[in-house]
This record gives sequence, structure tokens and C-alpha cells, in this order.
Amino acid sequence: MKQYRLGIEATLEILGGKWKSLIICNLMSGEKRTSELQRNIPGISQKVLIQQLRELEKDGMIGRQVYQQMPPKVEYYITEYGITANEIIDVMCSWGRANIRMRQQQGEAIVLLENAAPESASYE
Repeated sequence: MKQYRLGIEATLEILGGKWKSLIICNLMSGEKRTSELQRNIPGISQKVLIQQLRELEKDGMIGRQVYQQMPPKVEYYITEYGITANEIIDVMCSWGRANIRMRQQQGEAIVLLENAAPESASYE
């Protein structure tokens, strides 16, 4: 039996890490192929992306549609359960923007490339 001391542990088990929230954020706008996700998430390797997609799929956050064609085509999409994370992702985005503003006011050389964010990020 799996046990948690705090609810956030269960959240971090599914959404934690460097990439999973970014993947979910990208899929909020609609289905994406692996190559699209890799383009939209600079710095993620294909191996790590595939691993994270598999974990999110196992957790029910995303789904995968395989098209029987040549060459093979696979698209990932957010599930109804995955959409429930939208509120969490939104809060994370808002907190991040506020954090960047505060650090800028303190003189840190930091910038938010809002135009570089996925066009789908409705919660930016």
C-alpha cells in the first residue's frame, strides 16, 4: 500500500520534475506529435521526452493516438483527468511570472521570453 504524508507528495509524483508540467502545458492546446513537443520544449532529449510521455500516460494524464499508416504517426493529447491539472499549471505560471518580476526589481539580469512560449499556453 502506497502512503503519503502530505497531499503534495501525490501531486509531485505525477507532475514533479523538470519536464512533465511543460509537456502538459503544451498539450493543453491540442494533440501534438513527439517532434512538435520536442521543438516546443528546448533542452529535452528525445529519450527523456519519451520516458516522461510514458509516465504521464501511465498516470492517466495524457493519451496516445497511434495512426496505422506509413510512416507511423503517433499523437499525444491531454485526457479529461489531465485537464484537471490546468488549475495547478496556471498557478505555477502566475507564480513564476511574479517571481521573475520580483527578481528583476532586485536587479537580477533575468527575462521571461513570453513570445517564445507555446502559443497554446492560454494561462500565460
